[in-house]
Amino acid sequence: MLFGLSQQEINLEQVKTAAKLAHLDELIARLDKGLDIKVGERGVQLSGGQRQRIGIARALYNQASILVFDEATSALDGITEEYIMDAIHDLSGQRTIIMIAHRLKTVQKCDQIFMLEQGKLIAQGNCQELVENNQLFKEMARHA
Repeated sequence: MLFGLSQQEINLEQVKTAAKLAHLDELIARLDKGLDIKVGERGVQLSGGQRQRIGIARALYNQASILVFDEATSALDGITEEYIMDAIHDLSGQRTIIMIAHRLKTVQKCDQIFMLEQGKLIAQGNCQELVENNQLFKEMARHA
């Protein structure tokens, strides 16, 4: 079973589309069994980035209109983070994406950034607006 569905219920074209959007198509092409590979309990045979991209693909397969990423790249190396962020940014305009992050690099391309301090909204805008209008954000950007 995949995605909680029986083999007969799975839409293979939808799986391939979701995998491509999540930047998994190259990985799948390199695997001997392609989509039929067993990844082990909780994906133990996969890297952190591969597991993240599978999570994205699963959300896309289910056609979620809102995706929430909570520190989606915090435990990843720089190269894998780039893959994940590329996958997320490729969805821009197709889905509502909410990203929760501490690293400025993670949210730089977002349309709107909401800056919170102790649970309170202290600033909002795109990256450029915040750099220009918020001293704390400007300082964070300088050190990013």
